[in-house]
Amino acid sequence: MRILVTGGAGYIGSVLVPMLLQDGHEVIVLDNFMYGQTSLLDCCHNTKLAIVRGDTRNSELIQEITKGIDFIFPLACIVGAPACNKDPTTARTTNLDAIKTLMRIRGRGQYVVFPNTNSGYGIGRSDIYCDEDSPLNPVSFYGQLKVEAENFILRCGNTITLRLATVFGISPRMRLDLLVNDFVYRAVNDRSLILFEGHFKRNYIHIRDVARAFIHCIVNFEKMKDQAYNVGLSDANLSKWELCEEIKKQLPGFYFAEAPIGEDPDKRNYIVSNAKIEAAGFMPQVSLQDGIAELIKGFQVIQPKQFRNA
Repeated sequence: MRILVTGGAGYIGSVLVPMLLQDGHEVIVLDNFMYGQTSLLDCCHNTKLAIVRGDTRNSELIQEITKGIDFIFPLACIVGAPACNKDPTTARTTNLDAIKTLMRIRGRGQYVVFPNTNSGYGIGRSDIYCDEDSPLNPVSFYGQLKVEAENFILRCGNTITLRLATVFGISPRMRLDLLVNDFVYRAVNDRSLILFEGHFKRNYIHIRDVARAFIHCIVNFEKMKDQAYNVGLSDANLSKWELCEEIKKQLPGFYFAEAPIGEDPDKRNYIVSNAKIEAAGFMPQVSLQDGIAELIKGFQVIQPKQFRNA
């Protein structure tokens, strides 16, 4: 396949792109490298990789770069509520307007797999799992943009959307603003953490399993198309407090407590069913515990205040 990955040098893309190349696909990455990352340098020897420095909001560039493409993975995004609130104009033009332009330009025979977020579920109901038929009630501007983009994409046809759980794990373009990554980083470096909304629950998924989910969609596109799928670990619908307990099992000196010191701008408090994508043949391979162990090792390398997103 010839696959276009926008934002391919980002947190997910820099894990996904090497996997696609390993599977023999030809990959074109479009990225503006806004964080100064060097995450694809180890792939530059591969003759099946092309890298274009550019902006997904450039319609002329999109018109040119989508020619001859089989699959499009539109990963380019201003990610997270804080980053979107900081620059709402860039967030809207990147996360929604550019997606609409891409969908209007792409050919009907070009397949699209789009990453959405579980935060679209907003405030869940106690002990009731959110599945793909649950109402989407995004609270933050970020969540609203992603949900609107998903709705537009699914109406266009020949598409799949993946509603990702909170992603964790090591990436060449590392992020520390994701919950598990942040908590493990604090446990390793500060040995302590003060929680707010410690009872709030959410679902989690390792970044390599996110990449595998995209590849699963390539192989199974015809039977999965034109639908949304939750992607997460079914045994990892955990509260923040329970997550800290899992970290403490591997770092016994980690101290955590709760205080009313903040709130989640996305109001994420839900449990999620991943039964639909499991029925489509996809099962995650990396447990939360293995991911925590990986992060502990990785944080021996990463220096303080590196890889911030906002």
